[in-house]
Amino acid sequence: MSRKPARIRQRAAILLFWLLLWQGLAWRMGKPIFLVGPWEVAQALLRLGGSPGFWRAAFSSLGRIGAGFSLAFAAGIGCGGAGYALPWFEALLAPVVSLMKTVPVASFVILALIWAGAENLAVIISFLVVFPILYLNTVAGLRSTDRQLLEMAQVFRVRTFSKIWRIYRPALAPYLISACQVALGMAWKSGIAAEVIGTPEHSIGEQLYMAKVFFSTDELLAWTAVVVALSFLFERVILTVLKKAAGM
Repeated sequence: MSRKPARIRQRAAILLFWLLLWQGLAWRMGKPIFLVGPWEVAQALLRLGGSPGFWRAAFSSLGRIGAGFSLAFAAGIGCGGAGYALPWFEALLAPVVSLMKTVPVASFVILALIWAGAENLAVIISFLVVFPILYLNTVAGLRSTDRQLLEMAQVFRVRTFSKIWRIYRPALAPYLISACQVALGMAWKSGIAAEVIGTPEHSIGEQLYMAKVFFSTDELLAWTAVVVALSFLFERVILTVLKKAAGM
């Protein structure tokens, strides 16, 4: 128990160091159009937070990116399970997954913007970025299952649901949690980038684009801080739910 307060103090000291360094650099530069300090960013956050449009943009982007991640999570586990059980299905998906991993996000953004418009752009891009990560880790996790346990379950004729819950779930859980730690950040990065390009109404991406147009560096960094905070909270919630479901 004594280690936890010490760890908190250490993290607070590190955070304070970087904030002071950032503020010092902003003062030293003396050009707000290029760099503003955390104090100016905090003021911009307070100013923006008082407007209804701020919360509408934040929750709209959260909904879009959350939807894209949720769809990719369900599809990744479902297709990963099918790929594990059916080798021909894994071979069928291999070229598609390879394309998703290698094609630049900008190319996907432009194509999705043409096909689906700006409103659903973040959902599609988040899905395309997250799906390969979860799919590949699901297949790898299922393949790591202890063969002796599977043979024992077959001998004793364990029911399919019990086999999934008691044997496959513990083997899959570490791979899934590790995949989500990477995929959640990627979902936010790609989703916000897609919004900046597509600029759908009432979105963080639109606000970032407008801050760039008007050279509002304080608002640009304030919205960036909002993205970081939302990404962090979203990740904490998802990982906590997964760890509880996995019994970790």
